[in-house]
Amino acid sequence: MMGTTPALDRKLLAILAADMVGYSRAMEADEAGTIKRLKAIRAELINPAISERHGTVIKLMGDGALVAFDSVVDAVACAAEFQNAVAARNAGLPGPERIIFRVGINLGDVALVDGDVYGDGVNVAARLEQLAEPGGVVVSGTAYDHLQGKLDWPLDFAGEQQVKNISRPVRMYRLRLDGKRARRPLLAMIPRWARMAAAAIVALALAGGGVWWFLQPEALTGKPSVAVLPFDNFGGDEASGRLADGLTEDIITDLARFPEFEVVARNSTEVFKGKPVDARQVANALHVGFVLEGSIQRQSGRVRITAQLIDAKTGHHLWSENWDRPAEDVFAVQTEIAEQVANRLGGGVGLIQEAGRAAAKRKRPENLNAYDYYLLGSEKIEKLTKADDEEAITFLNRAVALDPGLARAWVELYHAHDLMGVFGVDPEGNRKVAADVAERAVRLDPSDAEAHAVFGMSLANKGDMGRAKSEFDTALRLAPGSSEILTFYSGYAARFGEPERGAQMVDKVMRLDPNYPMWASNFFAPAYFMAGRNEDAVTMLERMTPNNYQRWTWVVRSSSLAALGRTDEAKASAMEALQQHPEVTVESMINEPGLSPIERSRFIETMPLAGFPACAQPEVLAILAKPVRLPECEAAKAEPLVQP
Repeated sequence: MMGTTPALDRKLLAILAADMVGYSRAMEADEAGTIKRLKAIRAELINPAISERHGTVIKLMGDGALVAFDSVVDAVACAAEFQNAVAARNAGLPGPERIIFRVGINLGDVALVDGDVYGDGVNVAARLEQLAEPGGVVVSGTAYDHLQGKLDWPLDFAGEQQVKNISRPVRMYRLRLDGKRARRPLLAMIPRWARMAAAAIVALALAGGGVWWFLQPEALTGKPSVAVLPFDNFGGDEASGRLADGLTEDIITDLARFPEFEVVARNSTEVFKGKPVDARQVANALHVGFVLEGSIQRQSGRVRITAQLIDAKTGHHLWSENWDRPAEDVFAVQTEIAEQVANRLGGGVGLIQEAGRAAAKRKRPENLNAYDYYLLGSEKIEKLTKADDEEAITFLNRAVALDPGLARAWVELYHAHDLMGVFGVDPEGNRKVAADVAERAVRLDPSDAEAHAVFGMSLANKGDMGRAKSEFDTALRLAPGSSEILTFYSGYAARFGEPERGAQMVDKVMRLDPNYPMWASNFFAPAYFMAGRNEDAVTMLERMTPNNYQRWTWVVRSSSLAALGRTDEAKASAMEALQQHPEVTVESMINEPGLSPIERSRFIETMPLAGFPACAQPEVLAILAKPVRLPECEAAKAEPLVQP
């Protein structure tokens, strides 16, 4: 009886093949010196670049290496960064001491056998490496096809080549290494401790044969990282298995939209599927700070799902939740739970970021990095007081001074300066700074949904409602299930003539994140108020205290109470509002930039009921190019002119 050949474990991977130019000649001339210089370059330049781009060293030879990446963008960026860094290092050395590499990159299907990789995907990368110029990078056509618009370096077509042992011609593209936009040199991005750690790792001897060797030190960015383990299928049937796989994939995808932390790719966690594992062992293998695990079980027409977040250092459970839902529409259940988990863990006040803030507070000030300052600054903003906001700006300015490319810190600077303007501190100056930093955040990271949202807010505050809505729609496309994006959008939906949609967005956030942060009430209350849901608007503000109120908060609260017929409370609220903001009138509110007719009508209808004065003061009107006037205010202005 003939045996069957087991199916190969196959994956689509980007393979980077690197080789030192003139290795044999250099070893013959100076064996000890060559080995020393090669080890130093690997430890100080190459391994950190591989780690930062999430690569895995498959095989390390004396003069070269094979490295696998889940992303071809990461593979090419890694090659460009370390080739440029090596070239900069060589510039200060005499010719015999220079170490130069060739690199070839291919995207292809490979077979994983006993920890090594085989197949055309590997062979093409190796052949392209041999065709690269010294110090250069050659990319295959299949890799090139996946790079369109995603890379900072240009690629030049180098024709088709017939390469050894490959029957079909291979398209080749040369990476133009001098075409990248100006950024900090690679070495400047790598802390000294990381280079030392990489040097220690590279000193470890590899066992015979190729092995999967995770060379990932802790993230150089200082960001926390999380691994989502495959959800266990306790039902055992195929349908439950598909739901478990889909839920795992959705959670990874949703979490990856949050730039506040890093998420391990699914193919790295898939190896733990169906195996009893300890979260701390997983964390050590994948170099993450947090592990999310869960299970699915079908029973009597219902599906029961659990999820829990574990601190990898201590093994303690930070959070757990369970859901019991009818099993009729498993895809709706899958989407709902994935969004809930992502929003509980991610976002500005998610559990992972809370843990990062706690860790930053335990550090000495001289040990804080840019990411720590960003975390501390964002926490101060959420307290919604002028003093805390001033501290937030200080922290965030330190963050961007240390890392000008940290887009999320620029996003938070928008919130901080916008809030400072609301508190009445140089409103025009702070609004201008807010607009500038919002635009900078979008330019730094066009894939950051919140960057688009704050840019949309800054445009709306200028009255540019068409572009503002476009930015909000982009943010929602990038992160359709993000409670933060829905929160920001809800506060502006009425300006786009969609007050009901804004209220519905608030309702969705309530389902996704019942523990929404206090600051969100500044968006939720106006959204409910503009949709005519006055009771909900008042209830929303109960989580806040008057020292957190902004001008809009006072007006919305007072006007909602008046619309509900709670006249005494409304008038008392309006009197307190006018003590804090004596300039507030119906006309001052309806002249806010970009207000829609719906919003103006709501203020005109409800503010007088609360006792707010109707007409704006002359000094307020004087700074408006085309003020919107109430008929009674126009009549009062004209009245003295017709008196005898």
